[in-house]
Amino acid sequence: MSMNGISTGAVDYIRLVEDFYTIQGEGAFTGMAAYFIRLAGCDVRCPWCDARFTWDLNAGDTVSVAEVADRVRACGARTVVITGGEPFMHDLGALTGALHDVGVRIHVETSGTHPLTGNVDWVCLSPKRHKKPLADMLRRADELKVVIQTAGDFSWAEECAAGTDGKCMLFLQPEWGVSADMTAVIVEYVKRNPQWRISLQTHKFMNIP
Repeated sequence: MSMNGISTGAVDYIRLVEDFYTIQGEGAFTGMAAYFIRLAGCDVRCPWCDARFTWDLNAGDTVSVAEVADRVRACGARTVVITGGEPFMHDLGALTGALHDVGVRIHVETSGTHPLTGNVDWVCLSPKRHKKPLADMLRRADELKVVIQTAGDFSWAEECAAGTDGKCMLFLQPEWGVSADMTAVIVEYVKRNPQWRISLQTHKFMNIP
């Protein structure tokens, strides 16, 4: 198997930027313990991104999926979040297989710009207007989390929601840099449109990764 040009032979590898056990800070699973696996590479490159160190496909280190799965097992995590960067720039088959073998639930955070690979239990899709998600990924999303930076982003959020399967959880999240202004606007929007919920980046308030 090969991942982004890495010839793996009998052993499978990922390009790992960082991994750590923490508390989920936003979205549907806010407050839940989770082991985060952050992969290298992103072709979406949001202007407000707080993980620009992941953009280069050569960032981080080449690590075997078996080693990562052992770390997850050792810390006792029940849930893993695969993030980036854009994780579906990689073939996640070997990684998700190794993680399921140690008995964890697998969540993925994605912009939806690449097809799903591997076997995942939950897809959190955070679409970006400047690089729209694939229609198939919108339909697969379990959770839609739209970052709101300006008032014009609400129409974008509704456009994306219309492409989901109707069972998807819907979240609006203020962009951190303008949260002081946009949170109140989002509150009023959700009161008028109660199919939406509010997501906050609580990990930033708690000063945890």
